[in-house]
Amino acid sequence: MRNSPARDITIDDANVTRPKSSAGKFANNNDHHPNELVDELSFRLTKVSDPHPQLEDIDSPTEDDVSQRDSYTSRMFFGPSTSHQMSPLTRSPWQSYVERSPTDFSDANSNYTGLMASLVREEGNIYSLAATGDLLYTGSDSKNIRVWKNHKEFSWFKSNSGLVKAIVITGEKIFTGHQDGKIRVWKVSIKNPSIHKRIGTLPTFKSVMKKSVKPKNYTEVRGSHKNIWIKHFDAISTLSLSEDHSLLYSGSWDTTVKVWSVSDFKCLESITAHEDAINSVVAGFDGMVFSGSADGTVKLWRREYQGKRTKHFFIDNMLKQECAVTSLIINQMGTMVYCGSSDGFLHFWERDALLSRGRSLKGHRLAILCLATIESLVFSGSADTDICVWRWEKAAGHKCLCVLSGHTGPVKCLAVEDDRRARCRWTVYSGSLDKSVKIWRVSTDPVDGERQQPPSSSSSRARNSSGQIFSRMRE
Repeated sequence: MRNSPARDITIDDANVTRPKSSAGKFANNNDHHPNELVDELSFRLTKVSDPHPQLEDIDSPTEDDVSQRDSYTSRMFFGPSTSHQMSPLTRSPWQSYVERSPTDFSDANSNYTGLMASLVREEGNIYSLAATGDLLYTGSDSKNIRVWKNHKEFSWFKSNSGLVKAIVITGEKIFTGHQDGKIRVWKVSIKNPSIHKRIGTLPTFKSVMKKSVKPKNYTEVRGSHKNIWIKHFDAISTLSLSEDHSLLYSGSWDTTVKVWSVSDFKCLESITAHEDAINSVVAGFDGMVFSGSADGTVKLWRREYQGKRTKHFFIDNMLKQECAVTSLIINQMGTMVYCGSSDGFLHFWERDALLSRGRSLKGHRLAILCLATIESLVFSGSADTDICVWRWEKAAGHKCLCVLSGHTGPVKCLAVEDDRRARCRWTVYSGSLDKSVKIWRVSTDPVDGERQQPPSSSSSRARNSSGQIFSRMRE
């Protein structure tokens, strides 16, 4: 357990240019070492496009071979496995354990805030998370996508190449972005919901063949190498869906943002958006798209329809600094845009003042690597291994409610969903480069007239464990 002291939280009302340091752009890191600031902090484009690109791959388990694969059914979080076979822990790369007594968080009236359970794996670092309904999808550098239901392992599917950097879900389609520059599309089998079929790879084989014919469809990507404009030639770092879920945006370390049709998987547009690796793209309100890069800028784009075609126009730089931009997110209400930075600052802009000088919060010692939001809460995960929980109130602005500490490596990805049993209760999932996924409960006091049920006496104080809470409900 790492017992960190409480930290001061500062609010900066202006975007002040800060000196460039080792907390900014990093040059040389090991992608598989949990103690290095890797991934979005690497920012180097070392991958050279293949002059003879691979057009398609076969990479998903199917219903025909489901009987041959190991189901990897893990032990339930809240009790031992009831299987009469050999212990699943001897077969599965995952080990799960409960950090708290179930009585701490099973009661809907409990105000407990802290770590509920951990998943520790031997497969590799956790790079991506996505929560939908009662399912949690996790991606890692093992190339496996694991599916969790009711806090136990439910299913898995695998790509033969490219670690899983991003996951987004719309309806029955799951899109995964990979380090090999491809987007893979999956669909749950109707016959067996534990089976996920791969139904496509973006760009599609047909599109690649069609574009390969004409020389005008090739662009210079690095040196004398050329690539078809519909293909990413470096790692896909981020995926985002438009408000109506009709468009998919992919950002890559190749400095481009590509726009895809969700219905037919066609690449509609390629935007050379930045001068360095793109670490985050988020599509939001009013056709606005935000992109953040290792070049230190956050750029604002507007989508316009020209007949049946879509075109994105650059509006302006919202932020320009020496330190790399690592993550972007828009809150659920669509009223605020948040930006994580490699200097540990969390910048934010209100919807009606996107081009004005933004403000910033300081709650981390090292780079912010990921963000998540739900209702009035914002969660920031950092290379300092902590997760800050912020709440925005119209009258008081942002307050840091607590700091969740339990990971031993940088927090790389976050997902959050509400607890259906009670208001002001949230379940937070965090993936780390320490090869674990942690599941937290966050309970908050009601704001703006929200009614909260009375707290239990045993949960009114912060407690000591490997999931420690610092300065709970502090301002």
